[in-house]
Amino acid sequence: MSLKYIDFHFPGLDNVGCVFTTRQGGHGTGAYAESNMSLEVGDDEKAVRANRAELRRALGFGVWQELRQVHGQTMHMNLEDDCFDGARLEGDGLGTDRPGHGLVIKTADCQPILLADAAGRHVAALHCGWRGNAGNFPAAGVRDFCAAYGLDPSGIMAVRGPSLGPGRSEFVNFETEWGPGFSSCFNPATRCMDLWSLTREQLIGAGIPSGNIFALDLCTASSPEFFSYRRDKITGRQVGVIWIR
Repeated sequence: MSLKYIDFHFPGLDNVGCVFTTRQGGHGTGAYAESNMSLEVGDDEKAVRANRAELRRALGFGVWQELRQVHGQTMHMNLEDDCFDGARLEGDGLGTDRPGHGLVIKTADCQPILLADAAGRHVAALHCGWRGNAGNFPAAGVRDFCAAYGLDPSGIMAVRGPSLGPGRSEFVNFETEWGPGFSSCFNPATRCMDLWSLTREQLIGAGIPSGNIFALDLCTASSPEFFSYRRDKITGRQVGVIWIR
């Protein structure tokens, strides 16, 4: 069965490809059914490689690039290695100006944030869990991306993919995990954080115009079409991918 993924198109950037996969239509079984893209969660590696190969073939990019994501602040720019058989470096952000290099972010509730400059000559991909939001990695990632390629954040476009929605992002230890600086995005009645709004605020704070920020408001924990660590604990990973055609 063919993989199911969601295409996103930045306005006016036909030379930039951007997709978010679901968990549907792949080769996995059990807790990892069907389209797990991660080699790091205990799934059968043959099934994962089959899913990755099918996705790369369907999208048409040549080089698969990913990181061993650690909820940090490290960005890597213009990597050469193909990571189809697994990540070699730790980090949570990738940038490139090389056509055909697919930047891959693995998620199962965390936010995949994909970036492109106005000309479509530079792209980046960020992995942002709640710790990333607490450390303002969306803004730091944008700054590092712009600094690496001499870009102005006012010319950057961003899209956030499916992730943990505001109705399912409960933090019972808000006071110690977040603190008062984040109270505007916290609902004390439900003990839930609106991570979607927080990411938007942080991207705007980095200098990206509000009209350049897009989002797929699909909650991974609420939908069986997506992998969700918060819902299932043992589960696979979908991916957000961006590349220059």
